[in-house]
Amino acid sequence: MRDGSATKRKIHAAALALFVEKGVAETTVRDLAQAAGIAEGTLYRHYPSMDALVRDLFSSHYAAFAHRLEAVQAPRPDFAGKLGAIVAEFCRFFDAEPVLFRFLMLVQHQALPRVANDADNPVEVVHRVVAEAMDQGEIALHPAGLAATMVLGLLLQPAFGLVYGRLAPPFSQYADTIAAACRRALDA
Repeated sequence: MRDGSATKRKIHAAALALFVEKGVAETTVRDLAQAAGIAEGTLYRHYPSMDALVRDLFSSHYAAFAHRLEAVQAPRPDFAGKLGAIVAEFCRFFDAEPVLFRFLMLVQHQALPRVANDADNPVEVVHRVVAEAMDQGEIALHPAGLAATMVLGLLLQPAFGLVYGRLAPPFSQYADTIAAACRRALDA
């Protein structure tokens, strides 16, 4: 019996490309099946609905990104180092996997309410790092949720600038500037 993993990889690749190009709501099952080179019925053997596919793609990649953020910042001894590592990883991820990054940005508002606030969540990684820095007296801004969302805003808005041609790639060239802006905003 076949495990279907190759077909699932084709579905995922086609879905990411179409969702970013056309939008999630505008992508049909027919579009997806055609782009993946499969029959529409094959898609339904893997996912009962388009919504289930979006949820699976988002949650698995979102969790994987959280793990990457956790890994890059964990060995750093202080907030500046942790923040710099997180910002650099956001930028590296955008540069290395722009379609996946854009997909996560595109569907975050519809998918985030269904995602647990745990270690498999990049927002929680940033929130925890900020809260720990506050506990250590490294930054003064309170509450931690506001500080974390400010960091995320200073990361995501430039990414949108790249997507819409307002900034020149690569994103990684802005990492130090973004990290410095985050530190300044949190020290204000």
